[in-house]
Amino acid sequence: MKKKDFVTLLLSTVGGILFALGMCMALLPEWDAMTQGVVIGVVGLVVLAIMLMVRRKMDGKPAIVFNGKTIATTIFGVLATVVFGVGMCMVMVWQMMVPGIIVGIVGIVLLLCLIPICKGLK
Repeated sequence: MKKKDFVTLLLSTVGGILFALGMCMALLPEWDAMTQGVVIGVVGLVVLAIMLMVRRKMDGKPAIVFNGKTIATTIFGVLATVVFGVGMCMVMVWQMMVPGIIVGIVGIVLLLCLIPICKGLK
């Protein structure tokens, strides 16, 4: 395993776990830890952002390139994730099983559309 792959694995695991734990803390009313969950979720996002910058630096690329395609792809990814999350909330929180599954599947399809957007078709 290359050094950059190991660093990416380590940082993405830590960031993902922190983000997931923070979201559980924020969204589960039984835990009564909304504020602490948001803080831990943001820390997880920061670790993931650091992972992205470190990985690009180890690849010899600039940290983040801001252009129209990058911004549009990021906005599309965020919206697709929100659609997927709304579908999950409809099923698990609002007890709307069938509409929630449909919205969740639409979110998954939108997230899958990110692959050809980012990598292109060959």
